[in-house]
Amino acid sequence: MADNINEEPQVVNATTEEATDKKCPNCGATVVYDPATLSMSCPFCGYSRKLPNPEDGGQDVEELDFEPAKIRASLDWGENRKSLVCKNCGAETMFNSADTAACCPYCGSTQVMPVDNDENVMAPGGVVPFEITKEKAADLFKRWLKGKLFAPGEAKKTCEARNFSGVYLPFWTYDSQTTTSYSARLSFEKGSGDNRRVEYRTYNGIYEKFIDDEVVYASKKTDNPYVSKVSKFNFAKLRKYSPEFIAGFLAERYTVGLDDGWTTAKAQIKAELIDEIGQMEKAKHNADGISSVKTSTSYANVTFKYVLAPIWIAAFTFKDKVYNFVVNGQTGEVSGKSPVSPFKVAIAVAIALVVLYLIYRYLS
Repeated sequence: MADNINEEPQVVNATTEEATDKKCPNCGATVVYDPATLSMSCPFCGYSRKLPNPEDGGQDVEELDFEPAKIRASLDWGENRKSLVCKNCGAETMFNSADTAACCPYCGSTQVMPVDNDENVMAPGGVVPFEITKEKAADLFKRWLKGKLFAPGEAKKTCEARNFSGVYLPFWTYDSQTTTSYSARLSFEKGSGDNRRVEYRTYNGIYEKFIDDEVVYASKKTDNPYVSKVSKFNFAKLRKYSPEFIAGFLAERYTVGLDDGWTTAKAQIKAELIDEIGQMEKAKHNADGISSVKTSTSYANVTFKYVLAPIWIAAFTFKDKVYNFVVNGQTGEVSGKSPVSPFKVAIAVAIALVVLYLIYRYLS
């Protein structure tokens, strides 16, 4: 762990309300973040202000020491926000204090209620900005639905996406220097035919690796099955957090704490190390298989970031039934539920049965 584990951390209370001017200097309307231009734009008069990019000399996202962070003072979100919790699915979402929400963006339930803000909740340190606009997400939805083999033709032609909600998901990312002692048991095939046998040999060693940005989804309150399927982001494009990035969007508050996230990260890291070590030893000794790999890992200089990453949540209606889907706000990946044509399924089953029958006749 970091050498300053027992040091008293500096108490920081960063209030950035004064620096967050969301009013258009031309017409006084509210400006919002525009994913298409990576800038703050006014939808009324066309005013636009580009946000700083780290590649152009902007600030990097801060890596925070893990141990002192456990007692680190919370940072505010840079603007007044309120939290709503859904009674149906349990999702807790952060809104601008001036905004109102009639339904949950995850499940569509109208059973949402305000909750008291928790001053001990940390503010994010980095943001993966939206790069996919709502219009682009709607176009990607149409392409996705047209690609569904069993979706009715009528649905592909007539269905339109609606009720788009842009939501930032919470993630922890962890960095650490790891040193792993291991014992790898490999298999070697000898002989052939009746003389074939398998021999096992065990190899011990030390494996060192720097873990960079081990990602853990920091929510356990949403049960939308499609969110996790599109939650792969390029964190190399991470920007230093600014309240301007989430202006006009929702943000889910983390419900997996720093310690629980680190426990999950270590389990993920262990699985990755076991796979890497096994493949390395197999190639080194020209083995035929990997029987088992046992490891013991120490972690040093652990740091973390709390970051937000974007998705679009929306729905469409076909024959009075609502179907939900999500779009990754950075990559455009789509996942969701689509209607199924019983006629198309019946045809596919009939074709499969005919093919199986012909194969059976051929082999008979």
